[in-house]
Amino acid sequence: MRLELKGLTKKFGSFTADDDIDLVVEPGQIHAVLGENGAGKSTLMNMLYGILQPTSGAILIDGEPVSFSGPGDAIAAGLGMVHQHFKLVGPFSVADNVQLGREHTQGMGVLSAKAARKAVRDVSEQYGLHLDPDAVCEDLPVGVQQRVEIVKALSGPKTELLILDEPTAVLTPAEITELLQIMRNLAAAGTSILFISHKLKEVQAVADTITVIRRGKVVAELEPTASESEMASAMVGRAVSLRVDKTDAEPGEPRLEVKDLTVVSDAGVKVLDGLELTVHSGEIVGLAGVEGNGQTELARSILGLLKPDSGHISIDGRDVHGRGVARRIADGLGYIPEDRGRDGLVAEFSVAENIVLNQYRDAPYAKGGVVDAGAVHKRAVDSIAEFDIRTQSPDESASSLSGGNQQKVIIAREFSRSRRFLVAAQPTRGVDVGASQFIHSRLVAERDTGTGVLLISSELDEIYALADRIAVIYNGRIVGEVDPDTPREVIGRLMVGADLAAAEPPPAAEAETADVEASSDTEASTDEDANGGDR
Repeated sequence: MRLELKGLTKKFGSFTADDDIDLVVEPGQIHAVLGENGAGKSTLMNMLYGILQPTSGAILIDGEPVSFSGPGDAIAAGLGMVHQHFKLVGPFSVADNVQLGREHTQGMGVLSAKAARKAVRDVSEQYGLHLDPDAVCEDLPVGVQQRVEIVKALSGPKTELLILDEPTAVLTPAEITELLQIMRNLAAAGTSILFISHKLKEVQAVADTITVIRRGKVVAELEPTASESEMASAMVGRAVSLRVDKTDAEPGEPRLEVKDLTVVSDAGVKVLDGLELTVHSGEIVGLAGVEGNGQTELARSILGLLKPDSGHISIDGRDVHGRGVARRIADGLGYIPEDRGRDGLVAEFSVAENIVLNQYRDAPYAKGGVVDAGAVHKRAVDSIAEFDIRTQSPDESASSLSGGNQQKVIIAREFSRSRRFLVAAQPTRGVDVGASQFIHSRLVAERDTGTGVLLISSELDEIYALADRIAVIYNGRIVGEVDPDTPREVIGRLMVGADLAAAEPPPAAEAETADVEASSDTEASTDEDANGGDR
C-alpha cells in the first residue's frame, strides 16, 4: 500500500493541531514520524484512522482519494492502528479482545471461540508474536499487551499499513528490542508501517525515512543516518544537549532509611526480601534493575500505598509506620509514579485540578475549607508556562493530553512545592528529548537544594547520567552499591543476580596474571594433545 497525505489540516476552534501536513509512505516502508510531546503526531494519526475528521486536505491510498467516517472504514481499506493508550478490555481474553468489532460467528450468529483462538494463533505464528489466546489481558505484562494490540490490528481482512502510535512509551528495553524486530519482520513481509515516536535511538535503529513535525508542521525530512543532535534540534527547534551537566554531590544526613523491608505478595512470594537502602540529602541514588524485581513495591511502600509485612522506613529520622499517604506528603515526601494513569492523575479532572491534587486543601488554594478557584487557576497558568505543558486551557481534562504532557502535569505538581525527599519512578517515560532534558536538570537542581532523590529507572543511560550512587536491585534485595563510573557490564551482571565480588572484573594485575596462567594452561594442553595426551 502507498499512502499519501496532502495538506492535511486539523483545527479545534482557533487552535491548529496539524497544519498543511504532506507525507508519503511507500509499500513495505517503515516511515517514522518524529516530534516532541504535543507536536500533533497523534492527531495526525487519528485523522488517518477515521477517529477525527480533517478540517482540510486529502488522504490518498494507491493514488485514489479516500474518506473515512470512522475506524471501521479505515480497517476495511487495509489500515490497522496500535494506539498510544491501549484499547483492551482487561477482563477479556486475548482472543475476545482481538475479535471485538470483527466477531467470528457460526450458525445463528453464535460467537465461535474456536475460530477466534485460531485467528490469534495464525497471526501470532506468522509474525513471531507468541500469544496465548486464552490469557486474560489484565494479567499480562505491558509488553505482551502491546503484542495483543498488534495482533488485533493485523487481524483485519487485509491489513497493509500499520500505525504504531508511541508504541514503546511503556515498554522495557528488552520489550522494545523485541518490538523493533517485529516491525522489521512486518516490513519484510510487505506491511507498510507508520512509526510515531520521539525516541531517537529507536528511530535510527528501525526507520527507512523520517519526517519531523514541530508545532503541527512538517519541519524536516531526514535519513536514519542523521545524528541524534540533528534530530533533536529539528524536533524542538533549538540545540539540545544530550548530556546532563552537574557538579559532584555533597551528601548530608540520611533522608531515607529502609531497613530489612519485606513485602509478600498475595501469591506468597517475597517481592521485597529484607531490603536495605539509605539515601542522603544532596544526592541522587539510582535504583537499577530489570523491571519486576521489587522496584514498584519499594516505591509504593515508601509513599504508604503498600503496607510492608516487616521492616522499617524512616524519612528524616522519623519512622513513617502508621502515617498515611497524605501525612507523608505533608511532611515533605514527593512522588513521581511509574504509572501516571493509575497513580499520577485523575483523568477526568482538569489540568488545573491535577496540578494541585495533593495541595488543594492547603493555602493559598483553599480558604476556610473552600477551594479558591482563582488561586488554582493562577497556579495552573504559571505551571503550564514554566513546564511547557501543551494544552488548550487549564480547564482541559488531563485525559485529552498526550502521554508526555500528562507526565509534565505530574512533574509540575511535584516540583512546585517544597519537599525533603523525592521518589522519581520512571520520570521521563513517554517524554520527548527536550522535556527529558528539562526534567533531568530539575532533578539535579532538587539534589543541589538538599533534597534526597531516589531515581528508579529502567533506562540505564538515565541512571548513569543522573546518579551519584547506583544501587542494583534483584529479587527484592539490593545486591550491590557502586559508583556511576562502574562499567556497564558489572551492573549488567548484578542486574541478573551476580554478587558484587563475582560481578566486578579482576584488577589489571590479577587479570594479566590470569591471562598468563590461562595461556600456559592452553600451551600445556596443546602439547599433551600433540603427544597423544596423558593416556
